[in-house]
Amino acid sequence: MVSAEDCPEAESTEKSLASNEGLDDKYSVEAAEIRANEALRLPISEAAPIYEQLLTVFPTAAKYWKQYVEGHMAVNNDDATKHIFSRCLLNCLQVPLWRCYIRFIRNANDKKGVEGQEETRKAFDFMLSYVGADIASGPVWMEYIAFLKSLPASNAQEESLRMTAVRKAYQKAIVTPTHHIEQLWKDYENFENSVSRQLAKGLISEYQPKFNSARAVYRERKKYVDEIDWNMLAVPPTGSYKEEMQWIAWKKLLAFEKGNPQRIDNVSSNKRITFTYEQCLMYLYHYSDIWYEYATWHAKGGSIDSAIKVFQRALKALPDSAMLGYAYAELEESRGAIQSAKKIYESLLGDGDNATALAHIQFIRFLRRTEGVEAARKYFLDARKFPNCTYHVYVAYATMAFCLDKDPKMALNVFEAGLKRFMHEPLYILEYADFLTRLNDDRNIRALFERALSSLPPEESVEVWKRFTQFEQTYGDLASMLKVEQRRKEALSGAGEEGSSALESSLHDVVSRYSFMDLWPCSSNDLDHLARQQWLAKNMKKNMENFTNPSGLGFIDKGTTGLISNATVSSKVVYPDITQMAVYDPRQKPGTGILPNTAVPGIPAASRTLSNPVVTILSGQATNAFDDVLQATPPTLLAFLTNLPAVEGPTPNVDVVLSICLQSDLPAAPAGNVKSGTATMQLRSGAAPTTSDLSGSTKPHPVPSASSFKPNRGKRKDVDRQDDYDDDTRTVQSQPLPRDAFRIRQFQKARRTASQTGSASYGSALSGDLSGNTS
Repeated sequence: MVSAEDCPEAESTEKSLASNEGLDDKYSVEAAEIRANEALRLPISEAAPIYEQLLTVFPTAAKYWKQYVEGHMAVNNDDATKHIFSRCLLNCLQVPLWRCYIRFIRNANDKKGVEGQEETRKAFDFMLSYVGADIASGPVWMEYIAFLKSLPASNAQEESLRMTAVRKAYQKAIVTPTHHIEQLWKDYENFENSVSRQLAKGLISEYQPKFNSARAVYRERKKYVDEIDWNMLAVPPTGSYKEEMQWIAWKKLLAFEKGNPQRIDNVSSNKRITFTYEQCLMYLYHYSDIWYEYATWHAKGGSIDSAIKVFQRALKALPDSAMLGYAYAELEESRGAIQSAKKIYESLLGDGDNATALAHIQFIRFLRRTEGVEAARKYFLDARKFPNCTYHVYVAYATMAFCLDKDPKMALNVFEAGLKRFMHEPLYILEYADFLTRLNDDRNIRALFERALSSLPPEESVEVWKRFTQFEQTYGDLASMLKVEQRRKEALSGAGEEGSSALESSLHDVVSRYSFMDLWPCSSNDLDHLARQQWLAKNMKKNMENFTNPSGLGFIDKGTTGLISNATVSSKVVYPDITQMAVYDPRQKPGTGILPNTAVPGIPAASRTLSNPVVTILSGQATNAFDDVLQATPPTLLAFLTNLPAVEGPTPNVDVVLSICLQSDLPAAPAGNVKSGTATMQLRSGAAPTTSDLSGSTKPHPVPSASSFKPNRGKRKDVDRQDDYDDDTRTVQSQPLPRDAFRIRQFQKARRTASQTGSASYGSALSGDLSGNTS
C-alpha cells in the first residue's frame, strides 16, 4: 500500500487540513458532501487537493475514491490512476469501485492481444477473490463469464479450455448468494444444454442442491444487508440513534456469517467472515470494539499473524486508543514475543513526559512479569520524576511490592515517600490506611489519620473522617469511638456536611456503630424512616429560609391569608411569559377581550398584598385574574395551603404533609357567617365572576355536603335535580331545606352530630368546601 505522503498532492492536503477549526468540523458529513460536489465541477488538477483532504479524513470512503480515480481516468492519466487504485482497493471492498478498476484494466489491455487478455483475466480473478462474495457481485460474475466467452479459440484444445473456464466460473457464481443468483442459474442451465444435453443433466442435478442452499442463504442475508446504510461515512461515534442502529445491523450480519448458514467448508466460511469484517470497517472505522473483535476472532481461529496485522491497522486508524495498544501488547506477550510487547508499551509511554499514570503502572507490571522485581523497581524510581506521575503510581507499586514481592517494608517506604507529595489527596490517605490495616498497625493508622486531618480542609476530609470513624468503631474502645464521632461532627458542622444538627446525636450513630457488613440492628423500614428523617433535618433550615427570604418564595400576608405568592420565582427555572394571558370565557366576543358583567356580589376579596401578572378586564375594570381565583377560596383552604411545607424533589412525602396538616390549627368561621366556603371580605375593585360564570353558565352549581352526598333512585333523583335548578339567583345557603323526607333526616342527623362534637363539618372531600354546619 502507498501512503498519502508519497503522492504529490499530500503536501497541499496538509495545508488544507490545517485550516480546519476542530474535530467536529473535520468530520462534518455535510461539509464533506459539499466539498465532493464542488470537486466534481472542477478540473482534476484543481480537484485533487480537495479529494486528498477528504480521503485523509475519510480513508475508507469508496465513493470519494471512485470520484477521484474517475477524474484521472477521464483525462487518461494512467500513472495517477494506478497509484490511486494501489492506495484504496484493498481497504475499500465495494463493488462499484472495483468495477471501475476492471474497466480501467480492460481499456488498458484491449489492444494488446493475447497478452492483454491474460492480464485482464488475472485482474478479474484478483477482483473476484476480494469482492466475489459480495451480495452485489452478480454483475461482476456475469461480466467475467461474458469476457471468458469472448476469448478467441483457434483450435479444439483452446475451445475446450475456454468451455472449462466458463463452466468453473458459472459453478462458482451459482453457489454465491447474490442478487442475480436466479439469472445466473438460468444462464448456467442454458450453457450446459448448449454444450451437451447428456452431460448437462448430470451436472445440473449435482449443482441443484448447492444452488438451492445459496438461494436460501441469499434470502436470509438480504434481510440483514437491507438494514445497512451503504452511503454512510466513517466518523467517530457520537452516540446518535442512526449510528447505534448501524452498529447493531453490522453486528447482526457478522453473527449471521459466523453461523455458517450455507454449511460450506471452514476455509470458505472464514473467507466470507473476513470479507464481512473488512466491509464493516469501511463504515465503523473508528469503532475500537470492531477492531478488537476482528483481531480476537483471528486469534481464536489460530491465525495469530492475521490478528497482529489487524491490531497494527487498528492502531494506525486509532493511534490514541490505549485499549487497543494494551490488547495488542497482551497478544504479543501471550505468544512469547516479549520484545515486541515491550516496544508497544514504550510506544504508549512516548517520551515519558506526556505519558499517563496508567501507562506507567501497566509498564511497571509488565516489567515485573517479564524481567523481574529489580527491573520494575528501577523503572518506578525513574517514573517518580515525570510530571504526570500521580499518587496512583505509588499506590500501585507499593501494593505490588506488598502482595507479589512479599516485602511490607518496601511498601511502607513507598507509601511514606508518597505521603510527602500527596498529603492533600484523600484517596491516597485511604489507600495508605488500608495498607496499614492489613499490617494490623493500629498505632500508625491513628497517627496517619491525625496527620491527614490536620492538613486537609473540612470540605475534602469527609471520606477520611468517615474511614477514621469506621476504624474506631471496628477496632477501638467505646470511649475512642464516641470521641472520634464527636470530633467528626464538630469538624464537619462548619462545612455544612450534616446541617444545623451536626452536633446532635441521632440513631444513625447507633446504626453505624452496631452494624456489620450487611447486618443491621434494625429493619429495612427503620432504615428508610431514619433516612427520611435525616433528609428532612438536613433541609429543614434551608426550607425555612426559602419561606422567609424576601428575595425568594416568602410569606406575603401572614395575618390574612398566609398564601405563598408566585410573583417571585426561582431564577433557576425558566417560566413562560404569561402577561398576555386572559381568563377564557366561551361567551366572550372575538377580538374584544371583555367579558360580560356577570359578577355576583358578595364574593370575598383576597388580600391586597397578593399579586400576579395575569390581568384581564372584568366588569369594565382592570382586575387581577389570579386574585379573582383566590377570592373564591375559603379561609380553611388558605390556611391549609399556608401550612404546606416547601418540598424539594419530584415527589413530596405524603406522611410528612399529612402530619403537618393534622397538627395545624385551621380557622373556623363564626356561625351563620360562612357562605359556601368563602370568607366575608370585600372585593378590592369591582366584583369577580363566580366559577360558574367563567365556565359559561349563569346558573349556580351547589355542592352537597358530606352528609347529603348519597345516591338517589327513581323520582327522588329528578326532584332533587329540580330543586337544585329552581331558582337561578339563590345561593347554596339561601335555598330552603329539601322537601324529600330522606334528605331531611340526613340533615337532622348531621346537625345532631355537629352539636355533640362541637366541630365543623368540612363538607365533601371532592369539593373541598365547607358544608355550613357548625356547632
